[in-house]
Amino acid sequence: MRQRTTMPRLIQAMLDAFRLPDLRLRILITLGILVAFRFIAHVPLPGVDAAKLRDLFSENALLGMLDLFSGGAMRNFSVAAMGVYPYITSTIILQLMTPVIPRLQQLSQEGEAGRNTMNRISHWLTVPLAAVSGYGQLIILQRAGVVATPDPLSLVSMISAMVAGTMFLVWMGELITEYGIGNGVSIIIFAGIVTGYPTMIGQGVLVAGQQFIGLFVFALIMLATIVMIIVFTEAHRRIPVQYARTQFRGGRMYRSGGGTHIPLRVNSAGMIPLIFAMSLVLFPGMIASYFANPQGAEPNLANQIVNIFSPDTSLPLGLVYWAAYFLLTLFFTFFYTMVIFQQQDLPGMLQRQGGFVPGIRPGKNTESFLNNIITKITLTGALFLALIAVIPFLASSITNVQVIQLSSIGLLIMVGVILDTMKQLEAQLTMRRYEGFIK
Repeated sequence: MRQRTTMPRLIQAMLDAFRLPDLRLRILITLGILVAFRFIAHVPLPGVDAAKLRDLFSENALLGMLDLFSGGAMRNFSVAAMGVYPYITSTIILQLMTPVIPRLQQLSQEGEAGRNTMNRISHWLTVPLAAVSGYGQLIILQRAGVVATPDPLSLVSMISAMVAGTMFLVWMGELITEYGIGNGVSIIIFAGIVTGYPTMIGQGVLVAGQQFIGLFVFALIMLATIVMIIVFTEAHRRIPVQYARTQFRGGRMYRSGGGTHIPLRVNSAGMIPLIFAMSLVLFPGMIASYFANPQGAEPNLANQIVNIFSPDTSLPLGLVYWAAYFLLTLFFTFFYTMVIFQQQDLPGMLQRQGGFVPGIRPGKNTESFLNNIITKITLTGALFLALIAVIPFLASSITNVQVIQLSSIGLLIMVGVILDTMKQLEAQLTMRRYEGFIK
């Protein structure tokens, strides 16, 4: 007799996952570490004026971006105020320096042992980056009157606590990667973003409650943005590859072939170009803010620079900032994608493994063919990222809803982490002959 109703696949897959002891343990470990992370995010450093800190974050977009990577801990100025941002920075630096430094290039080609060494270097590089970043944050907050001027011993202890908090979060993320589900560092960032959205949306709805049509259109734009991110995150170009195999049987040589494909992602750069572009476009305004006259005084050149390079979503103030953000995102998408593509050395790898693209000669011809393909699909990916970058400005301009702010980087992280975690859980279920999330 057939069942009258069938549960949705998503709920059924989650139930199947919890029925498996080892998979259930992985999920519970992930949730437990995230709960511990949220407790750590609320352990504040001493001597911080909470009211002035809230006002500072409402005025400074760069601090808001850093708070995104700290999972909300920076807004509380806790021991985990820097989050995993220094670790991400060190990873990006190593990726960009690998083609330049021969030793790093050699390590990247040594398989698992080389990756472990690169990961260890990234951990060591995180410590000084976290110390410098922590000192910079303390200076900014001190000048804003949020933190009292500390003595040298207190300054060292505060920086040490912030560095320890960062390394502890990195360690927790690696625990999730090894014993839980998904990429641990990304999941920690994701958890921080998710916890901040309910408060922001609730406050925005209360303030903009009379703008029913604007809120409705804003919600439609947000849903369309999420759908577009999913489509372009999963989009890729398949390059067919043939492998010639040589086998010896009974003293004779036989040749056999096998076919596969190389998936070249349309958006292989991820969110990195957005981070680079935002950091660069905010830099002039951040420097000028140190020389600007205070409110009430006659504005000088520094005040004008601050206004020009401010992420204001109202017209016409935000045009320069968002236009620069759009163009810089295009540039960094091409730059970062080409750097990563050159590191992968796909033509050389195919030649070493006896593979070839049908109709294309190995060597230089294959390299030119792949470079042409990656350039064309990167153009599409760059336009996609640039459009995602200015979605907050477009959404606010169209709907006139200024209270709720879309975060391009936040949406990219959320969608990417959800898709990656679903795929990993689906793979675990598939190995046990369960139906997963994705067919």
